[in-house]
Amino acid sequence: MNQEIYRPSPGSTIYLLGICGTGMAALAGLLREKGYKIEGSDSQAYPPMSDVLRDMGISIRPGYCPENLSPVPDLVIIGNVIRADNPEARHVISTGIPYLSFSEALSLFFLEDRRSLVVAGTHGKTTTSTLLVSAIKALKEDPGFMIGGVPKAFGSGFHIGTSPWFVVEGDEYDTAFFDKSPKFLHYRPYGVILTSLEFDHADIYPDLEAVKQAFFRLVSLIPPDGILVACADWPAVREVCSQARCKVVTYGIGSGCDWQLGHFSVGQRHTEFFPLYRGEAWGRVEIRLPGRHNALNTLGVLALSMDMGMERDACLKGLAACQGVKRRQEFRGEIAGITIIDDFAHHPGAVRETLTALRAVYPDRRLIAAFEPRTNTNRRAVFQEVYPYAFASADRVLVREVVDPEKAPPGDRFSSKRLVKDLRDMGTDASYFPDVESMLRDLLAGLSTGDVVVALSNGDFGGLIERLISGLSHGTQHS
Repeated sequence: MNQEIYRPSPGSTIYLLGICGTGMAALAGLLREKGYKIEGSDSQAYPPMSDVLRDMGISIRPGYCPENLSPVPDLVIIGNVIRADNPEARHVISTGIPYLSFSEALSLFFLEDRRSLVVAGTHGKTTTSTLLVSAIKALKEDPGFMIGGVPKAFGSGFHIGTSPWFVVEGDEYDTAFFDKSPKFLHYRPYGVILTSLEFDHADIYPDLEAVKQAFFRLVSLIPPDGILVACADWPAVREVCSQARCKVVTYGIGSGCDWQLGHFSVGQRHTEFFPLYRGEAWGRVEIRLPGRHNALNTLGVLALSMDMGMERDACLKGLAACQGVKRRQEFRGEIAGITIIDDFAHHPGAVRETLTALRAVYPDRRLIAAFEPRTNTNRRAVFQEVYPYAFASADRVLVREVVDPEKAPPGDRFSSKRLVKDLRDMGTDASYFPDVESMLRDLLAGLSTGDVVVALSNGDFGGLIERLISGLSHGTQHS
């Protein structure tokens, strides 16, 4: 923290700089529920969060210029997308207006008097957080939560709640330009679910060792009477657990885990598995979410829930009722026998697990993966050699040119064309596309009844899903 912490009273004006970010818009909603007057700016008002803000009655000022900060707000919250040379941020700091990062504000306003349950890890944070909220709700409790996605059952990724519990999706990305510590270090963890740990965020972490150091720091914050629930299938997770001061409960596929996945099966509408607790059969668990990775996410929530003393049947009912999260293997429609799925996966590990899960759900159908590299990490060459293996479950792969490749350093840029070549060398049908328009034309011309198409991107993919659905709905020819 870079200054003395200041908390204005309800009714005061709080201004959010970068308000259209997913987390920032959610924070705006939480603060509004708490009684604050909310204002904010962004470089552009873009959906879906611009729609969320509009529906809450929060206007967005076109940014960024110091004039937006008149009259002077009581507090400014600066999102981590904001750079040090941002005109509004420079004005805030130079004129002495009180300011906080997103993570500091979330902690100060919502976690100080709650028991914070933080879901962290390279993969599965959003879905696991949603499963955890669903389990707690089934106990007739009203947990608060801040989730980096939109759970289908809740309508938004944020809620103040009234129970002692507050579920937070814990991100290891840096906090702000003025605070380079990981965001999750601000979240006062009482309990942590650690889903996975491998190298990511190549723009801020030089190697896996640096990533592990961030998680060591998170684990060290859990109090002795707290709990760490960790997926021991990951070697780096096991290393991090060795530093915990609190109780550690492990889960995973391996027989040495406290909670072992056991037998599982995947259908089109559900996944069921039979966990073992310390080697003994525990019972049957059913969820609506496909894939082994979602069974493991559920097992982590189950391990935490049982250790916290939740009522077993209610917990199972809550897990079974969880509808998942938008853009996480989200079924978007079936037109003329063609199934369309939208997914947020972009890290090669997540791409692999998503496609493996969909192959299990649709074993006899052609699986077509459309991939858009656009994150700060997959613009870089760090995973160039790994990505071809991530698509092993797909029958055909369509790869878009990297979005804004100039944001990666020269000499360290991912090549979509090389990915396609490597896939072809491995025997996979793969094609390169310079833009979304050419990819869309190829899809509309080449799709057949029975195909399953999954779009993989952490962005909007140039509206590919919506345009594909529209094209198929209007009878574009396919065989």
